[in-house]
Amino acid sequence: MNYFLSKLKDNVFAITPIIVLVLILGLAVTSVAAAVIVKFLIGAVFIIIGLSIFLVGVDSAIMPLGSFTGEKISKSNKLWILIVSGIVLGFFISLAEPGMIVLANQVDLITMGQISKMKLLVFVSIGFAVALSMGLLRIFSRLPLYVSLLAIYLVIGIISMFTSPEYLALAFDSSGATTGILAVPFILALGVGVASRKKDSVRSEEDSFGLVAMASAGAVLGVLVLYKISGSTGYDTSLPITMEVTDSIFHSFIGILPSTLFNGFITLLPLLAILIMLQLTVLKLSIKKFRRTIAGFVFSFIGLVLFFLGVDGGFMDAGTVLGYNLAARGNNALTIITAFLIGLVTIAAEPAVYVQTHEIENVTSGHVKRRTVLVPLCIGVGLAVMLSVVRILNPAIQLWYFLLPGFAAALALTFFVPKLFVGIAFDAGGVATGPMTATFILSFTQGVAASRGNANLLVDGFGMISLVCMFPIVTMQILGLLYKIKMHKKVGIE
Repeated sequence: MNYFLSKLKDNVFAITPIIVLVLILGLAVTSVAAAVIVKFLIGAVFIIIGLSIFLVGVDSAIMPLGSFTGEKISKSNKLWILIVSGIVLGFFISLAEPGMIVLANQVDLITMGQISKMKLLVFVSIGFAVALSMGLLRIFSRLPLYVSLLAIYLVIGIISMFTSPEYLALAFDSSGATTGILAVPFILALGVGVASRKKDSVRSEEDSFGLVAMASAGAVLGVLVLYKISGSTGYDTSLPITMEVTDSIFHSFIGILPSTLFNGFITLLPLLAILIMLQLTVLKLSIKKFRRTIAGFVFSFIGLVLFFLGVDGGFMDAGTVLGYNLAARGNNALTIITAFLIGLVTIAAEPAVYVQTHEIENVTSGHVKRRTVLVPLCIGVGLAVMLSVVRILNPAIQLWYFLLPGFAAALALTFFVPKLFVGIAFDAGGVATGPMTATFILSFTQGVAASRGNANLLVDGFGMISLVCMFPIVTMQILGLLYKIKMHKKVGIE
């Protein structure tokens, strides 16, 4: 009980800045309807409670399962087991990732089915699975992470030059959306489990991170391959975002409860199947420990349902209306500043960010503190959302104006940054784009885009996630450089 209360306290502090910001803007600046504000507040309560319950389940079931799976895979010392395991695990985890499902649904809606939900999910999951397998192989073979990342992003860069703007935005958005509330805890633990088999403790610490980065890069390639196969462009993305507000506040939550229950079950089903398969073959947990693990999955399920009830029932409407009303006022400076603040405070509420920052502190034995990682991560996401809105307000600014120099800088920094921070930084790019980003921040940018008659919802509305994925990679590596300089000064003094 004390453990749950601790999580609850952390999440209250994480969500409160978002609540305060929305209330100030919604009531004092843009006159958001009272029904939207009430739904937002009810949704906030659901999110706080749901996220707290979910994280209890993650710590007691999903993280231990991922770590044990990684250890068992590496124990086999057989490459084919490593490769097949990575492909199977990666495909089903990506296919069930809530953030990716949200993105796929929205793309299907915006393109009127021309890019179908299932087609996008399958291609992203294939790319994700293959890259995850390559990431496990990299840890097993002790290939430096920066070499692997340089190779895969070089391929991405070349293919991107021959890709339409719609698919380019979608590709990088997918890489972020697929590494969210489900995938990140499991993959982080999987990487730690495989790396822990090494006798070299320094290399083990460095290789514990980077697996999320490899897998998310594979999602980009999956969408780029989809473009080459389909070869279609010119989507009609002028579909208006409705600004109507229902009078029945609780209907917003009750109406989505059946689908939320189903999605929560489908989300956790692949990991539950893995647990049962391992229990019957190699795990052999005692009945008491197995029941405890199953209880962790139950907590995760309840938490997921409450979390997404809050997000889908209250947060998305508030984000859309807030973005629309702000941009419609014609005060671009206020809209841009608000975008930065929303990115700054929302990222702290991402479940995957919580998991990664604590995992970093645990793996480094407290040398890299959670708060030290969280600050540059929040700043990076704030800048990303701000520049996304700048793009929408200024259609002449192309997405690649930011992505090309940004990823070039990120890859260049890998030669100078401590290798531990390279993995942390590229993983951070993935974990920053979870369900809060794919719902609240995305709905805010789509609201801004909907208020501009010349905006392309597919390119402008969705391009935000790709920037949120990129900026933390740069800011986290800058943190690594500062850490390196600090260590050199410390050694010099001693």
